[in-house]
Amino acid sequence: MRETRNITVTINGTRYEEEVEVRFTLADFMRQQLGLTGTHLGCEHGVCGACTILLDGRSARSCLMLAVQANGHEILTVEGIAPSPDKLHPLQQAFHEHHGLQCGFCTPGMLTTLLEFLRDNPDPTEHDVRIAISGNLCRCTGYQNIVTATLDAAKRLRAEGAQTQ
Repeated sequence: MRETRNITVTINGTRYEEEVEVRFTLADFMRQQLGLTGTHLGCEHGVCGACTILLDGRSARSCLMLAVQANGHEILTVEGIAPSPDKLHPLQQAFHEHHGLQCGFCTPGMLTTLLEFLRDNPDPTEHDVRIAISGNLCRCTGYQNIVTATLDAAKRLRAEGAQTQ
């Protein structure tokens, strides 16, 4: 017997009212039911960080949460980071320019993790960035380009903030 619940979530600014099986993780719900496949599933144990999303502005492992637990919450996934379809977020732009990704599997979790980090620490050191991403596993880059991209993005975001003040 299939047990379901109705939930309402806002993902990347869009409100969804859906019936979901209570056994579905948030990651499975977003990927399978909503077609938001940018959030990746790696280990499915919360270790690798590929499934990291922002839940009410704070990083969370979507493979460890049930979709019903997200009821009433606001979620940001990698699909919602760019300000528009034709303009990348400064963090995404820096990742592109500094080759902060290779296969791209870890990238959604890295980006969401780093968005929260840069919001809370707008002027990080290289050491700070390395600590921030220590919970996200990457097998391709050796992390140096990710660190370089993050430091560049921090500089860009500070410059944007100075221009808007």
